[in-house]
Amino acid sequence: MPDDKKIAWAKEMLVRKAAEIGRIPLKTDFEEIDRARIKAFLGPWPRALEKAGLKQVKEKETADSDRKRK
Repeated sequence: MPDDKKIAWAKEMLVRKAAEIGRIPLKTDFEEIDRARIKAFLGPWPRALEKAGLKQVKEKETADSDRKRK
């Protein structure tokens, strides 16, 4: 399966599960093999949820913003 199809499959699995259960899916909502594949194709769980459009992307704080707070 080409990489773009793997990524599309993983996103679809997350979106379908969210629609099925009515909330953002947890890792425990999936069988171990599917969870491992989703993470392999999309990265760590929070990033996978972001890539599937189920979670807002968290902005990274910059060193500049850290200096302003001090």
